[in-house]
Amino acid sequence: MQGRSLEELQKRYNKAAADKKHNFGPPGRPPRNQQGAAKGKPKNTGKTVKRLWNYVAGYKYRLMVVVLLMLISTGTSLAGSYVMRPLINNLVYNDAPAQEKISYLAQMLFLIGGIYLVGVVTGYLQNRLMLRVSTSASEKIRNDLFNSLQSLPVRFFDSETTGGIMSRFTNDIDNIDLMMNQTITQLVSAAITLVGTFCLMVYTSWQLTLVIVAFIPVLLAAVRFVASRSAKYYTAQQSALGAVNGYIEESVTGQKVVKVFNHESACVEEFELLNNDMREKQMGAQFFGGLMGPVMHNITQICYAVTAGVGGLLCVLAGFDVGGISIFANYSRQFSMPINMVSQQTSTIFAALAGAERVFGVMDADPENINDIVNSRPEIGGRVELKDVTFGYLPEKTVLKNISLTAEPGKKIAFVGSTGAGKTTITNLINRFYEIDSGSITFDGADIKEIDRSYLRKNIAMVLQDTHLFTGTVMENIRYGRLDATDDEVVQAAKTASAHSFIMRLADGYNTVIEGDGANLSQGQRQLLNIARAAVSKAPILVLDEATSSVDTRTERHIEHGMDRLMKNRTTFVIAHRLSTVRNSDAIMVLEQGSIIERGTHEELLALKGRYYELYTGVRELD
Repeated sequence: MQGRSLEELQKRYNKAAADKKHNFGPPGRPPRNQQGAAKGKPKNTGKTVKRLWNYVAGYKYRLMVVVLLMLISTGTSLAGSYVMRPLINNLVYNDAPAQEKISYLAQMLFLIGGIYLVGVVTGYLQNRLMLRVSTSASEKIRNDLFNSLQSLPVRFFDSETTGGIMSRFTNDIDNIDLMMNQTITQLVSAAITLVGTFCLMVYTSWQLTLVIVAFIPVLLAAVRFVASRSAKYYTAQQSALGAVNGYIEESVTGQKVVKVFNHESACVEEFELLNNDMREKQMGAQFFGGLMGPVMHNITQICYAVTAGVGGLLCVLAGFDVGGISIFANYSRQFSMPINMVSQQTSTIFAALAGAERVFGVMDADPENINDIVNSRPEIGGRVELKDVTFGYLPEKTVLKNISLTAEPGKKIAFVGSTGAGKTTITNLINRFYEIDSGSITFDGADIKEIDRSYLRKNIAMVLQDTHLFTGTVMENIRYGRLDATDDEVVQAAKTASAHSFIMRLADGYNTVIEGDGANLSQGQRQLLNIARAAVSKAPILVLDEATSSVDTRTERHIEHGMDRLMKNRTTFVIAHRLSTVRNSDAIMVLEQGSIIERGTHEELLALKGRYYELYTGVRELD
């Protein structure tokens, strides 16, 4: 780690680089796509906007009311300014007594106050209605996204990180919500203000309007100049932020390793390099981002001064009224505000539309049952047969080659072999997490492709090496294996798994709340709950994937007792690195590079004195 340059750190920890280079899946699987919030421009703006509109189309009457309220709100703002014209002219040109002028002033101020009060009320109602529309639409998008995730195959999750998926629910949908709630209303309001202001300027003085029109190219050129440079630095800032976040995530998750090997100082030095680089890029982004306001303000002030000067000449030479020049000068300032507002919202719109494309990309991914033709539910008794099964996660890399085996009901089949030999892949295919390339898998004579997926998986229970417990009570976590299980059945499943005794020692027994994936439990206790979950399912087929590899010998014996009871009368597939756990299997399959090179019982394989014999006697170790 020590001594790496800034360029090397950026290359390794920048998310865009990680997208292309890092592969976190099993051998042969496609690389995971580590993505944060969407950046850049959308690829198909029209299609994305049309699809977003479908989510708000159900609220079109509310949107019509919102537009009406925006018209009223903008109209009151313009009218409030225009009322100042007769007020000023009356005070300047009217020779009436002072008391009459004061009375007129009070009436006009009351009128102006009423106009602005209407604007405040309509603005409040507009924001409330638009907030309801945007949050409701976001809720629908979030629901549709989550529902889509539930139907996607495991292959999809191999190519996506948890952070990449979560960013769609958080950053991307938040950007969409922000665009619908604020940006769209601001753009529509800006358009109405721009048109209304221009019309009132023409009505007030077409000569002064020409002065404003002459400044429009200057305004647009300034916006384009600042926005282009701001976008460049903003992109660099996001890239640097991705590198910093990636480094922080890796350092935090690997904190034990960092401390064990005394790399704290090296981590601090490398983080300072990345953090300093982000600071410099942030300065550029923030400078140009903050430059827009002052530039527009100064151009507006110049325009205001020129307008006032020309207006003064018109008053002297052409009899233009003082009230007219006063409100026109005010309009000249208002005219640049919508242009500035639109320019500031451009990046928000692009981020929201790009995020929407990422969200819709997940929704449009092929669901798991896309190729299902027949959704039959045959009686599954536990006989599983694989015939010449060939499979690869990627077309160019075969993981399993012509695998054939038969598991009779109630029998125990064990898989042993080196890491990457294909043991877990076989169990993934039995669950139909992936589609085989060739060959066939049948359950009691029924082809796996013709069996309803949900029904198939209800008949298969799994106990994995990596346990996962959900936030909830112990009872609820065990019942996850079969949601209609009674409390008595849950308790019986816990007893079967040898978990009942330790559960009763917990503070609230079966009602003890588990949080943080069971952080308050030992690894062995979490695994026993996992076994209990499989036991309550009553599935005739059981898959045990290295269920005892991460526990001590004493805990392993408890787990093995639970698994022995669990495996009774079930067809069981066992993957184990500890060969002592597979000695009593009815058949042991020795895999190497995706092929079964030996098969037989423990005694038969020892008699062969082949690869299994070498592994069992220690002549050769598992890779």
